[in-house]
Amino acid sequence: MSTSAENISADPRALMRSIIQRIATGPELSKDISREEAYAGMRLILDGEADPVQAAIFLIALRMKRETDDENLGVLEAIRDATETVTAAVDEVVIISDPYDGYNRTLPASPFLPLVLAELGVPTLSEGVETVGPKYGLTHRQVLRAAGVAVDLTPTEAAARLADERIGWAYVDQSRFCPKLHALLDLRSKIVKRPAITTVEVLTGPVRGRQKTHLISGYVHKPYPRLYSLLARHMDFDSLLLVRGVEGGVIPSLRQAGRCVYYHDKGEEQGLDMNPVDLGIVQNVRAAPLPEDLPKAEQKGDEIAIGVDMRALATVAADAGRDALQGKAGPIYDGLVYSGALILQHLHRYDSLPSAAAAVRRVLDSGTALSRLRN
Repeated sequence: MSTSAENISADPRALMRSIIQRIATGPELSKDISREEAYAGMRLILDGEADPVQAAIFLIALRMKRETDDENLGVLEAIRDATETVTAAVDEVVIISDPYDGYNRTLPASPFLPLVLAELGVPTLSEGVETVGPKYGLTHRQVLRAAGVAVDLTPTEAAARLADERIGWAYVDQSRFCPKLHALLDLRSKIVKRPAITTVEVLTGPVRGRQKTHLISGYVHKPYPRLYSLLARHMDFDSLLLVRGVEGGVIPSLRQAGRCVYYHDKGEEQGLDMNPVDLGIVQNVRAAPLPEDLPKAEQKGDEIAIGVDMRALATVAADAGRDALQGKAGPIYDGLVYSGALILQHLHRYDSLPSAAAAVRRVLDSGTALSRLRN
């Protein structure tokens, strides 16, 4: 059965009831729905035309039976159509899409990666939210706000910063580029487990380049590279670099060999094995550990949530990022070198990972990227 756009507005309750009847009938009897129906169901939820209980059942049932490619595509298309997308006045844009639910075991270096790339002539955008489950971890928004960065830019304002040679980077929040999706955060917290939204929201790409747009993201579980490659091509990302990173982020472990998956020009995905030692990185930790003396915070009832004061943690991460941008050695510095080199080599800006890593080190040791934080 296919659902047209006209059917969506005709009788939304009947449509959602029909979808739920098929996808929520148990592990053996649940049926898949078409891409058009997944789009219709998600659009009803985004437009506030679905009952909240039915909206939750829709997302949970898809998750429990495991979403098909078509269902993921339909959900993503609905979110895409609710997203404000602008084109920056630059030829190429790199988008850093770290896990929206953040970090709760390590201090992230990735919020400062766009500054380093911008200093090397690569306009770079990062995106995210304040906090979301299941981890409720430390996010780009929290760290950058603690560093004094504007975190409530519209996509148009973010695009202008990418085109400004003195800046060349920006953060844009989901609350600004897709407020209808952002309005579902409370519903998602009640669902607890990650719905299809969590899988696809990192692929919206609210700011694009005039010629090319490149997506950099992370993963943990092995089935994701194939799915993310499919979705990224569908969303017109010219290239994809998917890193098997710490906590699902864009920076690999600093103490062991790793792997990433990529494609160029919307072609087939390929694999790349790498080792931090080959770039002169020798660490006994996979990433910067959380300080042990952070003030505690009351748990929110989620077993995965981190039990420390998030503002204090964000301040620590912001200070560590500033230090790395001024050449201070340590896991944050090495994380920026490692991930920055992977991205630059992926973009064909350098012929090899070691030469790309050397370029990142020069930027960090000179402290020049720090001016882009002040700007």
